[in-house]
Amino acid sequence: MDDQRIDLDRLTPGARRILEVASALFYEQGIHPVGVDTIAAESKVTKPILYKNFGNKDGLVAAYLRNRHDTWWPVLEAAIAATEKPRALAFFDVYAEDAKTITRGCAYLNAAAELTEEHPAYAVIRRHKHLVWKRLAELIAEDLPDTTEPERLADHLFLLLEGAFAHHRIYGAGLLAEGREIAEGLLRG
Repeated sequence: MDDQRIDLDRLTPGARRILEVASALFYEQGIHPVGVDTIAAESKVTKPILYKNFGNKDGLVAAYLRNRHDTWWPVLEAAIAATEKPRALAFFDVYAEDAKTITRGCAYLNAAAELTEEHPAYAVIRRHKHLVWKRLAELIAEDLPDTTEPERLADHLFLLLEGAFAHHRIYGAGLLAEGREIAEGLLRG
């Protein structure tokens, strides 16, 4: 995501407001139902400012998801730094904390359900999910150097983590705690 990072310091106050409003609307209402007229009206910023800074709605959707990643990733890294080995368990803690305040599930899975693979934001979704998997694999390799297949174990933890998060609203927050217990068993094996 480094090549597409939004430099919030370089956005004008109006562009920042558009991104904030659009982010809330896209998450709460979905991407397709929210139009640029609504975003402009609710942000009290003109559509030309939106187009100047984001190109079009597709560019704004991609910016929304990149910004969400850029905001969330340091939280994850701080949790990893504060967690004892095996640090991959920090993912379950962060997702469980997110589950307390997130009302509509994973923004990336929600967006993926609405967008085609050709949409510019779809690459952002894939990149975010890949970075989650990659970081899991890195931590497993670092913390458990005797593990013969860290990527395969990362696959399992990723599916467990994502599945527990995707279903926690259906089956309750305990699902993430249960997922963490299973992950701990796999990691400490």
